[in-house]
Amino acid sequence: MSSKNLINIGKEVIKIETVSLKKLHSSIGKSFEKVIKTILNCRNGKIIISGVGKSGIIGKKWSATLSSTGTPSFFLDASNASHGDMGQITSNDIIILISQSGESDELKNIIQYASRNRNIKLIGITSKKESLLYKNANIKFLLPSVKEAGPGNFVPTSSTTVQIALGDAIAVACMKHKKFGKLDFKKFHPGGSLSIKLKTVEDLMLKGRNIPFVSDNISMKSALMNIEKKGLGVIVVKDSRNNTNGILTDGDLKRLSNLKYSFQNLKVKDVMKKKPISVDKDILAAQALSIMNAKKITSLCVHQNNKKNKTIGFIHIHNILNANIT
Repeated sequence: MSSKNLINIGKEVIKIETVSLKKLHSSIGKSFEKVIKTILNCRNGKIIISGVGKSGIIGKKWSATLSSTGTPSFFLDASNASHGDMGQITSNDIIILISQSGESDELKNIIQYASRNRNIKLIGITSKKESLLYKNANIKFLLPSVKEAGPGNFVPTSSTTVQIALGDAIAVACMKHKKFGKLDFKKFHPGGSLSIKLKTVEDLMLKGRNIPFVSDNISMKSALMNIEKKGLGVIVVKDSRNNTNGILTDGDLKRLSNLKYSFQNLKVKDVMKKKPISVDKDILAAQALSIMNAKKITSLCVHQNNKKNKTIGFIHIHNILNANIT
């Protein structure tokens, strides 16, 4: 088979699956809203997702995505449910069953178990309106009828793509309703590259005695000694009320030393840069790095609650780069 034919096959698969996603887009309506509200209203129970075959694999993905975005859930293997694991389902739980046909034998026992308990809500996700699952579900979502990509229209491709996309739509809708943000997301992803991207300034900044504070009344001679002692190439200047009112870098000192008059007996407040750039503790460290690059500086003061004159931390470009944030 030629390279051109292989490329065309790939493009055809994507084209067919794109059409399927457009059909799903048109299917998002009142039934989708009911699914979301049912999940959000689950207060005293658990969110349980189940399925078999490819739908079971996708169910695990649904559960993982929901859990990582603020809606705790777990996957129940439908086959094991008939051999004791049904005990994981209790009153007030919500069961989400995913099945293209809605007639899988492995799901029948779960459907019957849910039907006998009025306090358990069953959400049925299927493409067959006449199926056992659709008829017995308390909340129903009818997947669109789609053409599978590939010869014979029998390999689960477009149908599984639609299922995955629906799960993402449900997770994001719940996430946005709960106002689940990047800081919440970071708590559930403490490891790996994703965690690095989500690190905030507060995670990396210098705190307490490590902040290179000096009084605005000290002499330039003392300022020079402090810059050398702190080893950061910068000092943060504060007044008698502990308000940050300036900053002085070793670069500033070098420029002053090139002047013809002696500067060492001057006060820091006479030569410091006023109103230093300060960032909120909750911004991403990557964003702080971007600010440093744009301003051509190597450090930032850190504040909280818009109180820019109250420095609670200090972040140097090395703190960010050492955390592998670029």
